[in-house]
Amino acid sequence: MVALVPILVFGLLLGLVTVPFVALGPGPTFDTLGEADGKPVVAIEGTPVKPTSGHLNMTTVSQRDGLSLGQALVLWGSGSEQLLPRDLVYPAEKSREDIEKSQNAEFQRSEDNAEFAALNFLKYPKAVTAQNINDPGPSAGKLQDGDAIDKVDGTPVATVEEFSKLLKATKPGQEIVLDYRRKNSEPGIARITLGRNDDRDYGFLGIAVRDAPWAPFTIDFNLANIGGPSAGLIFSLAVVDKLTTGEINGGKFVAGTGSITADGVVGAIGGIDHKMATAADAGATVFLVPAKNCDLARTAARDTMTLVKAENLAQTIEALKTLTAGGQPPTC
Repeated sequence: MVALVPILVFGLLLGLVTVPFVALGPGPTFDTLGEADGKPVVAIEGTPVKPTSGHLNMTTVSQRDGLSLGQALVLWGSGSEQLLPRDLVYPAEKSREDIEKSQNAEFQRSEDNAEFAALNFLKYPKAVTAQNINDPGPSAGKLQDGDAIDKVDGTPVATVEEFSKLLKATKPGQEIVLDYRRKNSEPGIARITLGRNDDRDYGFLGIAVRDAPWAPFTIDFNLANIGGPSAGLIFSLAVVDKLTTGEINGGKFVAGTGSITADGVVGAIGGIDHKMATAADAGATVFLVPAKNCDLARTAARDTMTLVKAENLAQTIEALKTLTAGGQPPTC
C-alpha cells in the first residue's frame, strides 16, 4: 500500500497538472482543386472554369494547447510532435483572442495576395480597387470590396496616387461621384457625401484602396478555421490552373506551402517539417518548398516526394511544367 501511494500521486500529476508548452505537429491538408464542406475550396464565378485533375494540396500545422503533463510526455515521445514554450506561441502580452484575430487577418491577406498574384500572372490590368469598406461609413451600401474605381467627379483615375490627389482636394460634407466597375455586375455610379475624420482636413470616404489587377469575375476561398499566410502559393496555383488550359500539376499529387505577395514572390513559412509529413502521409509525390525553407526541408525529406524549390509564382509554374515534361526542375 505504501508503495502504491507515489504511483497514484504520479498518475494524478500526469492527468491533472498542465504544462506551459504547446505541441505543434502535422495538421490537416486540403486539395484546393477539390471541395471542403460541400463547396469548392477555390470558387470562381462569372467566367468559364477549365477542367483540372490531380491535386494541389495546401498543408497546415496543428496546435495543441492546455496539455497535461501526461499528454506532453506522450506527444514528445511520439517523435512527430514538437513542444514549444507557450509564451513563444501565445505571448503573455496578447490574449489568445487577439492572436487568433491576427492569424485570421493574415489568412485574409494571403487570400487577397493569392488572387492578385494569379491575376498578375494572367496579365489582368490594374485598377484602383476598393477594400475594407467601413460600416458604418460614408461608402457603406454604395461601394463593395473589389469594386474598381474608374472616375472621380468625371476625372479618370488609373492609380491610387491619382485617386488620392483628387480626394485630398475635397472637403468634409462635399458630395462626390464615383464611376465604378463591380464583379459579376454592370458598371455603376455612386454618389457619396464625404465624412469627417480627425486625422485629415479633406473628405473622408471610409474605404481603403490599392493598385491591384482587376477581373470582372469573383474568386472566393472557402476554408474556415485556418490561420496564417502559408496557403498563398497553393491558392494562386489553383486559381491559375482553373483559368488556363492544361494542368499545372500534370495530373500529379502536388502539395506545398509558402506565403505569397501580390507580385507573386514566395515567402518562407514555419513548420515545414510537419507540413511535409502531412503531405507524404496523404500521398503527395511532389512538394513545393519556399526557397528560404530548403535547408530545413532537406533534413526532413522523404524519399517518396520530389522537393521543388519555389521562388515566385511564374518560376514555380515553369518548374511544374518542366517536371511534367520529364525534365529536372530546381529542387532543394
